[in-house]
Amino acid sequence: MIAISLNDVSISYGETKIVHNFTLDVAQGESFALVGESGSGKTTVLRAIAGLTPSWTGEITLLGKKRGHSIDSHSVRDCQMVFQDPYGSLHPRMTVDAVLTEPLVIHGIKDRPARVEAMLHAVGLDTRFRFRFPHQLSGGQRQRVAIARALMLDAKVLLLDEPTSALDVSIQAEILNLLKRLQKEQGLTYLMVTHNMPVVSFLCDRLAVMQHGRIVEVADVTQLQDGDFKTPYARELYAASGGAPFEARQTP
Repeated sequence: MIAISLNDVSISYGETKIVHNFTLDVAQGESFALVGESGSGKTTVLRAIAGLTPSWTGEITLLGKKRGHSIDSHSVRDCQMVFQDPYGSLHPRMTVDAVLTEPLVIHGIKDRPARVEAMLHAVGLDTRFRFRFPHQLSGGQRQRVAIARALMLDAKVLLLDEPTSALDVSIQAEILNLLKRLQKEQGLTYLMVTHNMPVVSFLCDRLAVMQHGRIVEVADVTQLQDGDFKTPYARELYAASGGAPFEARQTP
């Protein structure tokens, strides 16, 4: 089954078109990355899927359901977004308990304390963190809370916008391991935006390279690990990320 499908999607901010005729399918249970330079349109694609960017044309389908331009309760429960800055995405005056309980209240879901504690456990946080405020947590702990919030309604699709870039390197590894474990345990589908090719290599099955709002190449992770890209721009991006240049990989 296809979890995320975009067919000929174009996205504009005012009169400026940011994404052009974007077509992509992500299979259920797959982890897929969008990579490219800043301004290439990666996060704009995520925001359109999440319902945060209404000015788009084409067709967006989530788990077999066509997505409208406004957010509805079904699409919210099916698909959630985890943002780059875990501190900025959490209300500074709400405790962890309040942050995680809020979506349950909005959707009329009961057994809230038990659900909150179970989700804290799932993301590797002790229940002693339940009544702390964001400023009382480390960056990694805040991102765990953000991931927990995204999963409180049993979402099956997570949109990950640079989920580890604001964290220290040692903490990045913890969050990536957490995401990998949660995907396996809960059958999640990931669509991730990142500049970090090693992150893609660790977490993802496939990737699309974006330039100026268009996909220039789709590759699987073995191509990434080998530096075996077909287009000059993808090879340059790979080399700039710290990988060996494509030509060096071809040398016997």
